[in-house]
Amino acid sequence: MPDYGVTLTQIKEKARKKLNVYIHPKDTQVKTGFVAFVRQLFRHRLSLFGAIIILAAIFIAVFAPLISPYDPNIIDLRNVFQQPSLTHPLGTDMMGRDALSRIFWGARVSLITGVLATVVSAAIGTVFGLLAGYYGGWIDAIIMRVTDVLMCFPAFIFTIALAAALGAGIGNLIIAISMHAWTGYCRIIRGQVISVKNREFVQAARVTGATDPRIIFLHVFKNSMAPLIVASSLSIGGNIMTEAAASFLGIGVQPPTASWGIELRNGYGSLLTTPWLSMAPGICISLLVLAFNFIGDGLRDVLDPRMRYKY
Repeated sequence: MPDYGVTLTQIKEKARKKLNVYIHPKDTQVKTGFVAFVRQLFRHRLSLFGAIIILAAIFIAVFAPLISPYDPNIIDLRNVFQQPSLTHPLGTDMMGRDALSRIFWGARVSLITGVLATVVSAAIGTVFGLLAGYYGGWIDAIIMRVTDVLMCFPAFIFTIALAAALGAGIGNLIIAISMHAWTGYCRIIRGQVISVKNREFVQAARVTGATDPRIIFLHVFKNSMAPLIVASSLSIGGNIMTEAAASFLGIGVQPPTASWGIELRNGYGSLLTTPWLSMAPGICISLLVLAFNFIGDGLRDVLDPRMRYKY
């Protein structure tokens, strides 16, 4: 084997100094596929913590009917505002309902709202972003002016006002969140498409006679997904907070349906005497939002080559 005067260790050291990152010894081997992606993601320890919290929340939401000690809607006026005990680990509320059972059932509302609102807004924003970035011209101008107008309004105020106009309910709340959130996804995808649409593999697809829809979805979109995935994972946490705030204000999920936002409101009136009624749902909201943010940070680090080896 010829000697070129430089070793693999020296090459790695030069690359590390140039990129200012640490190259893990195991990454000298080429790894592909889902397993490699998961390993890279969970090397980020905060992402692992976030994944554990999210999986626990999903488990609680799915199996709430089995693991809840009581029916969350049964009223027992003889046991109102009971302190935490073995019978009621988180006590009871002003109607004698078991607080722990309502926390378990409330996880369903938070996860469904956060995920569905993100999926709907990402789908709308992706379609408009692809059209604006790929075709440009008057299509791009119209779509971008619409996004400019919507983004002039504060997201939370716009969402609460639209939800109040549409009426209370989880479906209307998801629509209200999506009607503003899609603008961010649209801008992200548009920027990615503009940077990708003139690259060599796209030009080659045009030469072979591929139609615009085929080029857009099979070539341009596939190479523009990384920022979309990161933005989506980060948005879920924000949507969960929006649902909790809307339910707290009375324009989201309505009683007797259990929701973490409703539980916050129920415990607010007796915050000095029974603080655990508000603390428990507040901690759940904070942990779940933090978990999705950690996953988003981990995805960004894995999908960005400049950040991939820092953890």
